[in-house]
Amino acid sequence: MNWSELQVDKEWSLFLDRDGTINKKIDDGYVTKWEEFEFLPGVLDALAECSEIFNRIVVVTNQQGVGKKLMKEAELKHIHEKMLAEIQSAGGRIDHVFYCKELADKEVNCRKPKTFMGYRARDKFRDIDFKKSIMIGDSWSDMRFGKNLYMTTVGISEGNLGLADFNYPSLKEFSSSLLQTM
Repeated sequence: MNWSELQVDKEWSLFLDRDGTINKKIDDGYVTKWEEFEFLPGVLDALAECSEIFNRIVVVTNQQGVGKKLMKEAELKHIHEKMLAEIQSAGGRIDHVFYCKELADKEVNCRKPKTFMGYRARDKFRDIDFKKSIMIGDSWSDMRFGKNLYMTTVGISEGNLGLADFNYPSLKEFSSSLLQTM
């Protein structure tokens, strides 16, 4: 499978993980305030490019730092507001951020790889077609989430995320590769 065969166009949607895909992941910790949030290299340019390609761009992110009481939900929302403003001022867009604040050890249906956030996105944006969607993330649960919804999956990793249909070292490498086929 290659990008030309998939015929990605304005009917397609892009689902993005946050930590490790858009911003630098904090080892053994969480981004709990805006001052700790750091965009990964090339992400702002990549999101500007993706904004020209995709009909919808949404973030789906597990944020159990709220559930662990390391931060308040209001602080998470503040981080997302600042992130969206930076992306927009760089010429990109994200249509919505969906997050799950529940703990991983609880039996909840909103955490990836479960599909709850995907269906919430489709409820909000009725034009989303999962078979014309790409899920990009840096973890097994991101890839499994995409596969559970029959999306094309892209792993952001220096190595190979086994479930991924495609692997790139960065979001910028992905957007550049996709643009070359259009």
